[in-house]
Order: sequence, then C-alpha cells, then structure tokens
Amino acid sequence: MIDGDGFRPNVGIILSNAERRLFWGRRVGQNAWQFPQGGIKSDETPLEAMYRELEEEVGLLPGQVKVLGCTRGWLRYRLPKRFIRRHCGPICIGQKQVWYMLRIQCGEGDFCLDRSEKPEFDAWRWVRYWYPVKDVVYFKRRVYERALQELAPLLYPDGAPAQDLLSPQALQGSRGYLRQRRR
Repeated sequence: MIDGDGFRPNVGIILSNAERRLFWGRRVGQNAWQFPQGGIKSDETPLEAMYRELEEEVGLLPGQVKVLGCTRGWLRYRLPKRFIRRHCGPICIGQKQVWYMLRIQCGEGDFCLDRSEKPEFDAWRWVRYWYPVKDVVYFKRRVYERALQELAPLLYPDGAPAQDLLSPQALQGSRGYLRQRRR
C-alpha cells in the first residue's frame, strides 16, 4: 500500500527495558542495525500493525509489553534514488511512520527473532537512548532523531539525556549480542 505521494505507511517500534535501554536489532546477514518496523496493511490500524510486527520481528505478544505512547503524526523519510524500485508500481519513494514507545513486561528469554517465516533480525542488544541515531543507516537518521525526541518524555519525564557526540562504540553500552533461535 503506497499513498498518493509515494510513501508506504509503516510503524516503528522502540522497545525499552526497565533501565531505559532500547532494543537494537541486527538485520539478518548484514551489519545493519535498526528498530523493529513494518508496513501497515490496508485493513489494519497503526496499533494493530505495531502488535503484528512486534510478534513477527521480536516474538513478543501484547501482554508482554506496555504501550507508553506514539508520535502525534507521520514521520517521513525518503529512500535514496538507488533504492527506489522503478520497475514496479506504484513507485515507493519512502516511508511514513507512526512510532510507538513500548516498555517490556517480560524477560529477555521471551524474545524470539525467528517467529516468522522470514526473520528480520538475527541478533539484538540493549543500547543507550541516543545510540540508534548515530548507528542507523544514514537516510533514516533524521526520522530516528525526531521519533526519539518526541517520545523521550515517556521514558524521561524530567528531561532526556543529552545527545552524546562520542563515537557509536562509546555510546553503545550493550550487553553483547543475544541470539535467539527458537521456533
């Protein structure tokens, strides 16, 4: 489903734990990391799509998370020209996303990255709040920054931590890769 402006409706999912660290997933077979996200089907609301994507990509069910809130409107990013598929229609020039901030209410052992036929992630870790802005693929950085800025008060009611200008490695604060290969 592509809108009249060429944007695919999508949801983005920011999962947090009790320490206010964020889930950071590695795309299968790549050294590319991102938040869970996925398209909204024509018969779904953004909330329904978020729960479906959460189960497909991370293996979590609605009762295992608490929805803290979502962005007020669509956040858009454009794809670089080399990623636009011009041989199929309608042409998608980017994505428009509603972002959800969730807090897990389960153990890390409940995560299952291969719940769907085509897993999106093969590893994950917890990272500091602003780390994803520095580590995500360049054309998504502004959307990630806008989503994190808008949703920060949900995790940090007294003010979000300052964005650190250090390298991604210094910002990481991860517990290492956790691999999940269950069916």
